[in-house]
Amino acid sequence: MLFAAIVFIGAGIGGVIRYGVSLAAIRLLGEAFPFGTFAINVVGSFVMGAVAAAFIAKIGFFGMPAWRLFLTTGVLGGFTTFSAFSLDAAYLWERDEFVLMALYVGGSVLVSLIAVFAGLFLVRSLAG
Repeated sequence: MLFAAIVFIGAGIGGVIRYGVSLAAIRLLGEAFPFGTFAINVVGSFVMGAVAAAFIAKIGFFGMPAWRLFLTTGVLGGFTTFSAFSLDAAYLWERDEFVLMALYVGGSVLVSLIAVFAGLFLVRSLAG
């Protein structure tokens, strides 16, 4: 139960940060391109890599499982799930699982896009 609360609090923090970055990007750069989402995905992936390396090296409080959950699943999960996707792909690459990595990356993008369009179609069809 404690770990669930830790993830919950972290996800709330990450979600608020994401919202702030999205608003700032729209105000500064407009809405023609999803700059906010792009920046969130890149920054979140960089931070996920740094945090994962710190946990592996057990630097300071990064050796504690509660902090790992708070930062990765919580804060970064609320900020962007793309960072978890990127870390999973990197781990496949590091294990020399290049074919699996390509299938994971390509499949995730393709199937997720198909799922978005299917969801749009379904709701639009039902809504008339």
